[in-house]
Amino acid sequence: MIDSVASLNGKKIFFASDFHLGVPTPAASLQREKQIVAWLDSVKDEAHTIYLLGDIFDFWFEYRHAIPRGFIRLQGKLAELRDAGIPIVFFTGNHDMWMFDYFPTELGIPVYRDPQTLVVGHQKLLIGHGDGLGPGDTTYKIIKKFFNSKTCQWLFARLHPNLGIGIANYWSRKSRISNEKGGEQFGKKEDEFLYVYCSDKEREEHFDYYIFGHRHLPLDLEIGERSRYINTGEWVHFKTYAEYDGRHVTLKTFNPPS
Repeated sequence: MIDSVASLNGKKIFFASDFHLGVPTPAASLQREKQIVAWLDSVKDEAHTIYLLGDIFDFWFEYRHAIPRGFIRLQGKLAELRDAGIPIVFFTGNHDMWMFDYFPTELGIPVYRDPQTLVVGHQKLLIGHGDGLGPGDTTYKIIKKFFNSKTCQWLFARLHPNLGIGIANYWSRKSRISNEKGGEQFGKKEDEFLYVYCSDKEREEHFDYYIFGHRHLPLDLEIGERSRYINTGEWVHFKTYAEYDGRHVTLKTFNPPS
């Protein structure tokens, strides 16, 4: 369990994911980063907690004495919000799974790798990034297990940052989000692996809301009669996020100031 609170006391919890900072170009990423900072400014007065549900960066690896260049505006804003007493929680995604102790020690932001339960009053929420869950995608699940291994991390850390981050940036330019023209498309619910995962999970244990990222589509789908699966979408095409007032989760779109 990640947290349990009796009441939000009039505040709200915000969820966002899949900023994919760093792609498709430095200029586009910088513009998006400024929009994200503006969004954080717009919700800070209402925020009880802010959950960042992974793939915030299109690539991230923490060397012992170096981190990827850039993203300083976002990091500065997160530090400002933490200094103001607003809790922020980070979940790793498949693009930024190599996060270690930089965010906890420098920014006071805990990092989680697996789905966690959040209890608010009498409601339960299951939240996480969403990669590797549900049926299928066996190849990725094997790769993820290797990437999360100490051996893989030790080997990558032996590369000079100029080479290691350069290789990663090359991979990023070929990634799914970098090459989508108008965003992902929705098919049938039964083909949505996270929908299937949530449905299976609900048969084992009841959650009022399942909140994930990774899918790159803003989704609000019923799970049985008493639950909903919410996907927060992504910020390259949609700029969507989820807002929870202690009873209801609502998907919203941020409209950046012109």
